[in-house]
Amino acid sequence: MSIALRYAARSDVGLVRSNNQDSGYAGSHLLVVADGMGGHAGGDVASSVAIGRLARLDSETPASDIVATLEESVLDANQEILRRARDEPQLRGLGTTITAMLRAEGKFALAHIGDSRAYLLREDETIQVTKDHTFVQRLLDEGRLTEEEAERHPQRSVLMRVLGDVDADPELDLSLRPAHAGDRWMLCSDGLSGLVSLDTIDATLKAFEDPGECADELIQLALKGGGPDNITCLVADVVDLDELPRAEEAPSTSPQIVGSAARTRHQPTAASGPAAKAAALTREEPEVPYEDDDFTEDEPPRRSPWPALVAVTLLVALLGGVLWAGYAWSQRQFFVGTDGTNVVLYQGLSQDLGPISLSEPIEVTDISVEDLPEVTRQQVERTISAGDRESAEQIIDRLDQAAMANLPPEATEPAPSDGGGASSDGGGEPATPTPSTTGEGEDS
Repeated sequence: MSIALRYAARSDVGLVRSNNQDSGYAGSHLLVVADGMGGHAGGDVASSVAIGRLARLDSETPASDIVATLEESVLDANQEILRRARDEPQLRGLGTTITAMLRAEGKFALAHIGDSRAYLLREDETIQVTKDHTFVQRLLDEGRLTEEEAERHPQRSVLMRVLGDVDADPELDLSLRPAHAGDRWMLCSDGLSGLVSLDTIDATLKAFEDPGECADELIQLALKGGGPDNITCLVADVVDLDELPRAEEAPSTSPQIVGSAARTRHQPTAASGPAAKAAALTREEPEVPYEDDDFTEDEPPRRSPWPALVAVTLLVALLGGVLWAGYAWSQRQFFVGTDGTNVVLYQGLSQDLGPISLSEPIEVTDISVEDLPEVTRQQVERTISAGDRESAEQIIDRLDQAAMANLPPEATEPAPSDGGGASSDGGGEPATPTPSTTGEGEDS
C-alpha cells in the first residue's frame, strides 16, 4: 500500500486582532500549526521562524528516524527564536506553540507543545489526539475542575509550555502513529478549538469530502463564534494511491503556507489547489469603459458628478455607523494590564485606533508588577483580555495570589518543641507553577 495526503491549509486574522500571529504549513510529508505569542511584534516572528525551520523536513525521511528528526528540528527552531529574542530586545518574550506531523513510509511522527491541537477522524469517530499544555488542563488533570468549568474558565488559554523566550529547554510531547488510509487529520490553533466544540468539529469533518471546503467551514464556524483570536486550520486526508476511485481525489503536491509565515499574510484565508489555480488562469479581464470611443483630449466624455457624490456620501455615512458600532462594542470589553508600576484594570481594547485610545483605566490595584513572577509579569505587560468585568476581577485575584506566592518567606524563629507539634522538615506544598499565556495578540 502506497500512502499519500490530500490537504488544505487556511488561516484568518479573526474579528478582533489587528495582525495574524498564527502560521500554518501543509505539504506532502509535513503538517504544522504554530500559534505565536509575544505581542504585536513578537508572535508572528516566532511562528514564522518555527515554520521556516520545519518546512525543510517536507521530503522523504526514513521512518526509523522521523521522531528524532522532527524533535531535532523543533528544538532547532526554539534556539533560533531564542537567538532572535537575544539579538532584538523588542522581541523579548516571544514564543509559539507547535503541533507538527511528519509522514514517512506509512507512519506519522507527532510533536506537540502548547495548546494548538491535532484531531483524528477514523472509522466515523473524531478524537482529540493532543493534550493542551495549559494551566486549566493541569487543574483538570488534578481533578480541581470539571470539564464544564474548564470550558468557561477565564484563564483557559494560559500556557505552561511553549517554544521561545520563556523556557530555554522546552519539553515536547512526541509519538509515532500509523497512517491509515481513510483517516482524516485536522490541526488547528486555539482560535478554532476554543470556540468550536468537539461534536461540531466531528460533524464538520464528516460533512465535507473536500479538505479545502472542510477547512473553510471550520474557519467560518470560529468566526461566527466571535473570532476573538487568529484562526488557523489544516485538514489532511490519508489516501491509498492504489485505490483512488476518481482523479479529483488525487493527492496534493504543492505546499500551502498560511498566516504570518506566508507572503500574503494579510489575506483572510488561503485559496489554493487545482480548482483555484484554474479559476485564476481563466478569469476574464474586465472591460475598459470607453476604450473604443473616439474621444480626444479636447473633447473628454461628459459624465454627471451626482452619482459619485451620492455614492461617497452613502459610503461616509456607512463607515461612520460601523465605526460608532465598533467603538460602542469595544467599551464593553475589559483587560488587565499595567501602568508601569501596578496592575491596572482597563475598560475597552488594548489596541489604539491611530491617535484614538480605545481604553481607559478604571481601577489601579495595589498589586506591584515587580512582585509577580517573571512569566506572569510578561503576560500582564502584554495585557490579558477578559470578556466582562467579573472575569477581569477574577484574573486580578489570581494575579494577587501569584504575587503573594512569589514573595520571599519571612524569617521566623523556631517555636519551642512540646513534643506534639508537626515536624519541621516535613513536605510543604509545592509552589504552584507560574503560567505563561499567548499574548494579545493571540493569537491564535
